[in-house]
Amino acid sequence: MVQRYPMTPEGHLALTIELQERKSVERPRIIASIAEARAHGDLKENAEYHAAKEQQSFCEGRIREVEAKLSAAEVIEMAKVLQDGRVVFGVTVEIENLETEERKQYKIVGDDEADFKLNKISLNSPIARGLIGKREGDEAKIETPKGVVEYEVMKVLYI
Repeated sequence: MVQRYPMTPEGHLALTIELQERKSVERPRIIASIAEARAHGDLKENAEYHAAKEQQSFCEGRIREVEAKLSAAEVIEMAKVLQDGRVVFGVTVEIENLETEERKQYKIVGDDEADFKLNKISLNSPIARGLIGKREGDEAKIETPKGVVEYEVMKVLYI
């Protein structure tokens, strides 16, 4: 059985755009660079050729990786999720640190979509794992590098 990877529609679209960009823009650009470098003669001492071949290898590897992720993606749309107040993949959750009373809001997304600066955390992150299944008013103990931190779930938003 193929392992499915949860992904938001936005994450799926971003990977689809990246794949198209790599295939239609990056790949032809790299092929042209290789052809140009070849025209300069001796390939053994041709740094441009070796750099272009390295770029080609990276680009082709990333194309295969993105294709695999897209083929195994399970796109989860919030409109179709049972909105019963529980923290699940795709929700935006507001939590409060019970010690400092600091509030934070995170959207729980797939691994490729995670961006801590944008408050998007991976489903596989310690915070998300500790919050999954909780409801507003529930408390969660999250293991952090600085020790266990207790949070209260303040809001669960299906947006």
